[in-house]
Amino acid sequence: MIQDRLPVRLLFVMALLFSSVELNADETPDNRTADRPNILFFLVDDMGVTDTSVRFLLDASGNPVDAPLNERYRTPNMEGLADSGVRFVNARAYSVCTPTRAALLTGQDAARMHITTWTDPQQAIDTGAVERNGLIGPEWRMSGVDPDWPTVPRMLADAGYHTIHCGKAHFGPNDTRAGDPLNLGFQVNIAGHGAGGPGSYLGIHNFSAAWRGGGKQWDVPGLEKYHGQELFLTEVLTQEMGTAIGRAVAAQKPFFAYMAHYAVHAPFEIDPRFSGNYPDLTGSDLAFATLVEGMDKSLGDLVAKLESMGVAEETLILFYSDNGSDGPLNKPLRGKKGTRFDGGSRVPMIVAWAKPDPDSPLQKKYPLTGGTVDRTLVTPMDFLPTLATVARAELPENVTIDGCDFSNCFGGQPGTDRPRNFLLHFPHGKHNDELFTTWIEGDWKLLWHYADAQWQLTNVADDVGEVQNRVDSHAELARAMADRMIRRMDELSVQYPRSQATGLPVKPDPGVLSHRNDLPARMER
Repeated sequence: MIQDRLPVRLLFVMALLFSSVELNADETPDNRTADRPNILFFLVDDMGVTDTSVRFLLDASGNPVDAPLNERYRTPNMEGLADSGVRFVNARAYSVCTPTRAALLTGQDAARMHITTWTDPQQAIDTGAVERNGLIGPEWRMSGVDPDWPTVPRMLADAGYHTIHCGKAHFGPNDTRAGDPLNLGFQVNIAGHGAGGPGSYLGIHNFSAAWRGGGKQWDVPGLEKYHGQELFLTEVLTQEMGTAIGRAVAAQKPFFAYMAHYAVHAPFEIDPRFSGNYPDLTGSDLAFATLVEGMDKSLGDLVAKLESMGVAEETLILFYSDNGSDGPLNKPLRGKKGTRFDGGSRVPMIVAWAKPDPDSPLQKKYPLTGGTVDRTLVTPMDFLPTLATVARAELPENVTIDGCDFSNCFGGQPGTDRPRNFLLHFPHGKHNDELFTTWIEGDWKLLWHYADAQWQLTNVADDVGEVQNRVDSHAELARAMADRMIRRMDELSVQYPRSQATGLPVKPDPGVLSHRNDLPARMER
């Protein structure tokens, strides 16, 4: 099959050899081999499991759970990807963006790194201090990812990959080295900096926040040639990524393309290409729907680009989101981005080949069966060891990797040594919720709320809305999970909220496990 595509690729390579843009001198081209795929990591910002026409909410029997917003959104390219690959219905992320992105990049738990909330775009300032019930937030790592830490792009570059960053970075503030993806192992950076959202999605606004009175720290950098044009940011980034991938293909380099869209993050601006598809929606609901559809079109456009270059059969796509939805209420889930409920941490995830080919030797190694549903718990830390296996790269030395390799799932097998637990630690405030730690084991979820000194135990398989608190009816399980949660927190040396009165850390207290089914209504957002 590769031989059949050779003329297409040769023509493409010859065309690009005359391009004025070249790889850096230290990027000596090497030939791809049959067991080293290209990797397109397609990361969406603030996309929840109901922000798509693909069904990720399933009951214990595997039947779709009713989610009205699944009927609203148009994501045919996500549907195609899910139909040709594996849909992970128990994928998790942290409830805000920077912790997920840092863990994805390093393979380390966000609590271990002390990056437990989002970083400010311009200065290393405290975005998470709280003063409630005598509690204040810890002195967390406000500078973001340490550029000297091992990272996915650095690991893959060492293995011979050309590493491309395009879109939202948000690994650390602009006044730290982490603000520039080039300091973190990427060899190309397109439009990535320290801001967690765009100034504007509109080229006519120069992708700047000036139109809404925002500061320059939100302005998307490096896209000046598109300023003043009637182009949408999602469309521009897709074009730029396609060009960057083309250079890697021309140089016969395997590539790691990290397509990190600013969509569907605020500001909620209407993408005019799709506004006519939603005649019954107005305002932010309409804007959000068009952001979702624009993201989906980007996915389809990149797949088409890979096919035109003759490398789609050799390219593995991983689709993921950095946290739950910040859009319309994503019922039947409870909560949204930033909260301790599943609306903040359950995310869509798909793994598929860009173009399935059962005769491909490479795809035979990872035979992703179309339409497969996988219930493996996947966390942000798991991508580094998984990509190391897929790319035949050496794992970083002298550093603790908290993630687990789940590449076996690509062939329908359980993930290697995948512990079915996830710690979501948020000892902060100021982002829809505050001061909580969540511990997930399979379908069971234990939650500690520091300010109220309350536990909540739910089973999210049969109580998707997290309404029933089962700490009384399952007291033994709650105590056992609390012990395991606290033990894991001690292993990670997490930072706890502190008492204003004493300055001492305030830890979860398993001694106060008691029933409470009246969590504040304001947390239902």
